Amino acid sequence: MTRDQVSKRIVEIGIVPVVRASSPEMAVAAVAAIQKGGIPIAEITMTVPGAIDVIRTVCREFGSEVLVGAGTVLSADEAKQCIDAGAEFVVSPALDLATIEAVHAAGKLMCPGALTPTEVVTAWKTGADFVKVFPCGNVGGAKYIKSLKAPFPQMRFIPTGGVSLTTAAEFFEAGADALGVGADLVDTKALAAGESAKVTEAARQYADIVKQFRGRK
Repeated sequence: MTRDQVSKRIVEIGIVPVVRASSPEMAVAAVAAIQKGGIPIAEITMTVPGAIDVIRTVCREFGSEVLVGAGTVLSADEAKQCIDAGAEFVVSPALDLATIEAVHAAGKLMCPGALTPTEVVTAWKTGADFVKVFPCGNVGGAKYIKSLKAPFPQMRFIPTGGVSLTTAAEFFEAGADALGVGADLVDTKALAAGESAKVTEAARQYADIVKQFRGRK
């Protein structure tokens, strides 16, 4: 897929599940549960054991049914490995210009992390496709996104941290283009207990929030 196609798909889906798990098997199970609930996208973080292989496995098992990305990517070299494994987009919790350049050189979408207005502008000027505002919940949540959108209406934000079923609609109302959702969706305790249905149900609820918000626009 092209960067533009991936960008449009992310906005269309509206939710980017951040998959953190204690084993490769749990990560794959998380992706399956999320996809079953109507969210065909997953960000496999580098904190998952054997994350590169997990990305490769998910790409092979789900094919075009799931848009696969890599998260918590901290270097250009790591980003290249993720892309070689099949990642269509790369997400970082921080702003590293070399990583942005490497991802774009490979023709893939980059979503670097930023928090302050200066970091946000630096990320955007470097060509970030989206800016991951992290940790958003610690600095005001949806109110902070609204504050950023006032001077930067042209920028596209994916707030992460502080996103839950009770706050998701507020983030969209504030101007978020998509939401990065971690533990509130990818419940590792439920997965460990063999209760993947809880993750699937949460995914359905998040997907419904996106539909409801888009339906009002």
